[in-house]
Amino acid sequence: MTQVYFHCSNTRKVFVDYCGAVVDDLAEARDHATRVVESFTCERSRDDWRDWVLHVSDDRGDELFTVPFTFVLGKAR
Repeated sequence: MTQVYFHCSNTRKVFVDYCGAVVDDLAEARDHATRVVESFTCERSRDDWRDWVLHVSDDRGDELFTVPFTFVLGKAR
């Protein structure tokens, strides 16, 4: 198990995850990342979130992977 952090950013703003989550593996981190993106887009506002990216990093600050919000939301119509 490892502690990972889910930071969100676009060119104008950054949301830093100070708490993180404990996950067993990268698959669990990916699933959690999807839920984070969904929670941002559902709870915050009706803004277009398609230019945002979720950065997943470990407890040393090394980036493990990124998830562009468009991967979860799909492309604009």
